[in-house]
Amino acid sequence: MVQRFTRAAAKLWHRLTPSVLGPPALAFLPALCLGAFWFGGEGALIVLAGLLPVLYLMNGNFHSQLSAYQQSTNDVFHRSAFEELTAQLYLRTKDTGRQAAVFCVLIEDFDQLVSRHGQAAGDTVVRRVGERLVGALRADDIVGLLGDARFAICTSPVRHLDLELCIQMAARLQSAIEEPVSIDGTGIYVSASIGFCQHSRAPGDAGADWLDAANTALREARRRGPSAIRAFSDQMRRDKQARAALREDVVTALEGGQIQPWFQPQISTDTGQITGFEALARWSHPERGMISPAEFLPAVEQAGQLERLAEVMIYHSFAALKAWDGAGVDVPQVGVNFAGSELSNPKLLEKIQWELDRFDLLPHRLAVEVLETVVASAPDDMITRNINALGKLGCRIDLDDFGTGHASIASIRRFSVSRIKIDRSFVMKADRDPEQQRMISAILTMAERLGVETLAEGVETVGEHVLLAQLGCDHVQGFGIARPMPFEQTLDWIDRHLSKLEDMPRIVQSKSGG
Repeated sequence: MVQRFTRAAAKLWHRLTPSVLGPPALAFLPALCLGAFWFGGEGALIVLAGLLPVLYLMNGNFHSQLSAYQQSTNDVFHRSAFEELTAQLYLRTKDTGRQAAVFCVLIEDFDQLVSRHGQAAGDTVVRRVGERLVGALRADDIVGLLGDARFAICTSPVRHLDLELCIQMAARLQSAIEEPVSIDGTGIYVSASIGFCQHSRAPGDAGADWLDAANTALREARRRGPSAIRAFSDQMRRDKQARAALREDVVTALEGGQIQPWFQPQISTDTGQITGFEALARWSHPERGMISPAEFLPAVEQAGQLERLAEVMIYHSFAALKAWDGAGVDVPQVGVNFAGSELSNPKLLEKIQWELDRFDLLPHRLAVEVLETVVASAPDDMITRNINALGKLGCRIDLDDFGTGHASIASIRRFSVSRIKIDRSFVMKADRDPEQQRMISAILTMAERLGVETLAEGVETVGEHVLLAQLGCDHVQGFGIARPMPFEQTLDWIDRHLSKLEDMPRIVQSKSGG
């Protein structure tokens, strides 16, 4: 109610001040002075003379405060005005003992929308979404535009607003947003992720902390997938602090040897022989123990240390190859994962050549593992040139997580891919699921026609292993063969594996893909 009155008063004052206190009012100044003297005498004239300057000063101050509110369009406030109003509502909610919540809303894939339909269409979508949010809320609630495709909502204090009501409100907002937006006769569909924070769960003692908590919940929602809704919790706050601490520790960890490769073996389905190892980054933290790659790899990226991580992985992988050679063990190659940022380095080829010469290794001992999503989106730029240059140098090119991106057959040819790694999502329960079998058969048939080797990732059971061998997959890798292990354990594992091969029956392969 107070917020509604504030808006109405602001609009009324905005309309009247140019006439009452603006330059046109000067024409009435003589009449005002004469009237004051006529009705109140000299004292009234003195009061008027002192009051008029004060009114003009108040107008300037009030108008400057009002300007923030007038920056809004269709009742959607700009960031500064929204943050100021949120701070006021935070304090008012705290004083009254009522309940309120802040919601952060992100239009998903907005950059792709603009790329596909143009900036004007993007602006129209943002405007329509803002209008729909306002229409779905009460008059006392406020809506702010915090970025190109990010909105925030602060509800006015109410008697009852529990978690379930907040979730229902978020779902209602999503439904309003996801109605198609008509632009030039074309319906454009968008989706939204939403994070929110109840006043009772807000950390800190200010509206800024409340809004930041809702943003934290939004980031968690984005990680959970499209159209997700997440509520802020203390665990999110602890996770955020832990991620910040990891970012600070990354440099020390890389330089201090805490992050090193663990090696997962890859074996031939025909002979059972070891055909290579994949190097997988693992962080042994001195206080927290082993940290999951899903947890620390984003921290490495946020700290800008992906290239340094690649250098560490290459160094230790090459050192492992030399150690296996010295022990008389045949390990043909080691696969090292390269992200888009490393592949964008103009000096990547020189660095790889230098490391190969340093360890006296031939290029084919290195398998450059590139995500299918990187290959699918790579134009003719430095990434393309680096992948092709490494292939010409003699390095093997492995297309990782095949089937999860949109790499075309032309891309496989363009990058001289040596082997495609079938993603584990196709391998899971393949021995019991005919649909999975058909998908794998199609991939293997394509690879055979192109003359490209295949490796199945995530093999966990004997049944999956046997099926893949029968279908004609060349190599397998996964927990069913061995889990990733530090280098020190690889020699013992190799000895045990080789000792089993004499008693292992060979599985007859069918290269026809059937």
